[in-house]
Amino acid sequence: MNIFGKSFTRPKWLPKWLSVPLVLFVVFIVSLLFLNKEYNFMNIIKYKKEIKELKAEIKANEDSALIYEKKIQELNTDRATQERIVRENYGMKRLNEEVYITNIP
Repeated sequence: MNIFGKSFTRPKWLPKWLSVPLVLFVVFIVSLLFLNKEYNFMNIIKYKKEIKELKAEIKANEDSALIYEKKIQELNTDRATQERIVRENYGMKRLNEEVYITNIP
């Protein structure tokens, strides 16, 4: 072969079906995929897994937020629900009413 006016001989360790540019290209791709510290193949897989977990967490939090928004709406509109929660959680009572608290399960 003749590259830039100089003769080039194939190294003996290189098979005939392989070319030098192909070897250089493969080495370049391998270095990009595995040797780069921040964006190598293993980190990309780890980042994708983390993104998937975070999306699942966001979905769970959105579902929880919808449940709490529904409870807030119910408390703001339903007088009977307000009264029930006040009686159960805070032990409040109406005027002229007696409340007996027991610890019977």
